[in-house]
Formats: sequence, C-alpha cells, structure tokens
Amino acid sequence: MKVFFISLGLFFSYSFVFAQQKISTREMDRINWMEFADFVPGKINTVLLPTGTLEPHGVINNGADNTAPFAMAIAIADELNAMVAPTLNYGITGSMAAYPGAFQISEEAYAPFIRDILRGLAKNKFKNIIILNGHGGGQTAVLQKVAAEVANELGIRTLVINWWSFASDITLEVFKEDGGHAGLNETAYIQAVDPTLVHKERYNSDQATAYPKANTWSAVPFPSSIGLYQEGQGYPNFNQAQADEYFKKVNTKVAGFIKEIIRKWDLAGL
Repeated sequence: MKVFFISLGLFFSYSFVFAQQKISTREMDRINWMEFADFVPGKINTVLLPTGTLEPHGVINNGADNTAPFAMAIAIADELNAMVAPTLNYGITGSMAAYPGAFQISEEAYAPFIRDILRGLAKNKFKNIIILNGHGGGQTAVLQKVAAEVANELGIRTLVINWWSFASDITLEVFKEDGGHAGLNETAYIQAVDPTLVHKERYNSDQATAYPKANTWSAVPFPSSIGLYQEGQGYPNFNQAQADEYFKKVNTKVAGFIKEIIRKWDLAGL
C-alpha cells in the first residue's frame, strides 16, 4: 500500500511538472506576462507575425488578408514551437483602396510602424521573426526591406512569406487553376477557416478581371474586386472537402519551409 501511494505521488508530481511545461496559449495577446517569461526565449524563440489589410475580396470578407495568415499562424504554431503575435490588420491597400470598407495606410506610416513592431519582438527576445503576409502589392516590398534592415541591425533572423504565391503549386494541384486576388485559392482557404465568411451566391463573373500583362495597362481603382492570374478562372466551384484539403496542404508546405529555413540558419551558426 505504501508503494502504491509513493507511486501515485510521483505520478501527480510528474503530471504537475508536465502541466507547468505546457504553454497555455500560443497567442501573445492572450498569455500572461509571467508565463511569457517562463517560455521566451528559453523554450520558445520563434514568433509568427500575421500581416494583412482591409480591402474587397469578391465573395469573401474584406479582412481575408488578415483572416488567412492568422488562421495559418494558429494552425502551425505548435509544429514550429512558435508564439503568434497580434495581426497587423491595416496595410498598404493600393489599387483597391476606393472600394467600400477598404483602408489605405501610406508607406510613410506603415514602414516605421512595422519596423517598431519587429524591434519590439526582438526586444522580447525572439530570435526568429516570421512574417506571414496576407497582402501583396507594395506591402510585400516594404515588409521585405524593413525586415532585412532590422535583421542586420539587431542580429536577429527574419523571413517574409506571401503564402498564396509560395503555395501556387498547391493551388494547381488541388484546383487545376492558378487563382488570383480573391480567386478560388483565397476563397477556398477562407472557407476552410470559416464558411460563414464565404457568399458564393453573390459571385458574378463580371466581378473578375484578369491582371494585365506587363507594360500593357494599369487602372486605379482596379476595375474588379477579383483579380485573376488567368482569364476565365476563379469561379468558386469547389466543395468543403477541397477547401479543407487546400488549407491543410498549404499549411503543411509553409510550416515545412519555415522549419527548413530555421534549420539552415542554425546550421550556419547565424
């Protein structure tokens, strides 16, 4: 009987230690500061920063560029042993800025703001800062430039990923189409995250315009809320199973790439 109680006591002791070692949440705006200090940087030195904007996206939500990278960050954070920083919801919207509900942040305001966010993450002792960017255009160039400058300035490691272009092969594999801005690729990803944000019944092919070939034409505002890489594509004729498959395969590819970049950083002793 004595042996039983000793064993039981050891079991509860080990269980308590294990519980203490398991982080309660990966989200930086939900964690307590004392628990944060327990894990960063001793047990966690990677952070995922979702960035996006508010702009029209055909039959999905105006905040799709925020919804997608945040959902991706949450989905892959455990695998990467990473924290998830709050999403930067406003961005450099560009040619879609005139549409209802859109917001345009100037490069002059955005660049120093993202710079201070990256410096803040570095101050909080993250070694690897991974920007999961949900919005392209001029925002990509600014993120890449600022991230590189902060990495060199502070001796940290930064990576900027545009998920939709990085996973273009997955789009072709699952849908046999190229997708586009608010194309079936973004629409499917959002449907996997939250089907209530997708309104296929409102789809009209007149809402879609193929992007111009280089040096042919340019229009501001862009004439449609859906910009396609190939004329005639984009109709959201996929089902939930395809959307879920796409979501998982995109996340798997992105997570695998991040792990490989970190492995090579470590291998190089950077």
